Amino acid sequence: MQRTVAPSMLSADFGHLERDTRMIDRSAAEWVHIDVMDGVFVPNISFGFPVMKPIRKATSKLLDVHLMIVAPEKYVARFVEAGADLVTFHLEATEDPAGCIARIREAGAKVGVSIKPATPVEALREWLPAVDLVLVMSVEPGFGGQSFIPGSLDRIRELRALATELGLATIIEVDGGISAANAREVFDAGAEVLVAGSAVFKAPDPEAEIRRILEA
Repeated sequence: MQRTVAPSMLSADFGHLERDTRMIDRSAAEWVHIDVMDGVFVPNISFGFPVMKPIRKATSKLLDVHLMIVAPEKYVARFVEAGADLVTFHLEATEDPAGCIARIREAGAKVGVSIKPATPVEALREWLPAVDLVLVMSVEPGFGGQSFIPGSLDRIRELRALATELGLATIIEVDGGISAANAREVFDAGAEVLVAGSAVFKAPDPEAEIRRILEA
């Protein structure tokens, strides 16, 4: 499987977003991960539409937008307009997953769906054929700097087995507590894209840390 690192802008220096985005653009990372939080679905607030534009201008890499907001179907098209290449919504945050998927597709982006640590992987069975990616949260969403939940490895394996059963080449992305220390076992469990925030941006050499995660 191809390995991809998606540094999370949630851990970047908000006063120097362009500088940190350009660092990612130079690096071996292929995606830029943007966490959008509304203070309702999760107990924190982060980026909105205005912040997307300077990030989009500063990089040609894939913008991976993770919506941790209620009723995401109301906003997905605007995030695509702002530069998102991939929009991921939470299964737990909408009463209309089909409508949310359709709106993202209509706007011209790839579709991802995410689940919290307590949501059964089986809940994704109905939606897997309709999406490009599943984001497995390996911490409780809402805050950076948390420790990886070890049981997430079994959930990744279960998800990979479910995708295989359904004959799908679903991309599995994992977010939460990722570092060079655990990257290999997460990749080995069946993930292809690892979101890394604190491990990258708090490293003395962020670009070198991205390579360490990729080569773990």
